[in-house]
Amino acid sequence: MRRPVLLVVAHGSRDPRHAATVHDLVRRVRAQRPGLRVETGFLDFNVPSVGAVLESLDAEGVRDVVALPLLLTRAFHAKADIPAVLSEAPPRLRIRQADVLGPSPLLVAALERRLYEAGLTPADKSSTGVVLASAGSSDPEAIAVIADVAREWRHTGWCAVRPAFASASLPRTEDAVRELRELGCARVAVAPYVLAPGRLPDRIARGAAEADVLADVLGPSPEVARVLLERYDAARTPLLTALGA
Repeated sequence: MRRPVLLVVAHGSRDPRHAATVHDLVRRVRAQRPGLRVETGFLDFNVPSVGAVLESLDAEGVRDVVALPLLLTRAFHAKADIPAVLSEAPPRLRIRQADVLGPSPLLVAALERRLYEAGLTPADKSSTGVVLASAGSSDPEAIAVIADVAREWRHTGWCAVRPAFASASLPRTEDAVRELRELGCARVAVAPYVLAPGRLPDRIARGAAEADVLADVLGPSPEVARVLLERYDAARTPLLTALGA
């Protein structure tokens, strides 16, 4: 039996860097799992739309799809927007929505990769405070997840780790940077917990003006690609079991 198609569902953005980064990540996923068909659809701003991809797959005769939200937390898009779009898919498609990407130890590894690429070394950890800078959400569950990630990450040896948010929630990145300075960390680094460039990541970058180190977004890192495949595998197993595979 053919493996279900993996449909990566991205938010979309007016910023062209967003779609370019999403496509780079999808290419890495394909490279890690040769033979797996991976498609990309956007909720807004970019093409193709999720609905258009589903219509096209149906027309080709595809019947099984795993729709994977390209999101780090379970907030409004994962809970409402994506299910609503999937509910309008052609009825012959069997679609299973995979879990969001976070939290995952692989994402923390990707954050550290970006910090080291920005100039830090493992020897700097004990003297460096890190701002875990998220896009932000009004969903309490999403905010709690970011706080948990920061708390767990702190236990790996950093001087301190503080969550911050570019929108909807507090503190802002610049406030968390100042807090770590006041705490006495020898240096302060900002690690954007976002997948692709755009308006909110740019706001995080502006908030990092007084930090010593600003890491890049997670982007198409190999760890993120592995998380996508883990979520796909977890979602496809019940689907194939139901089909008797």
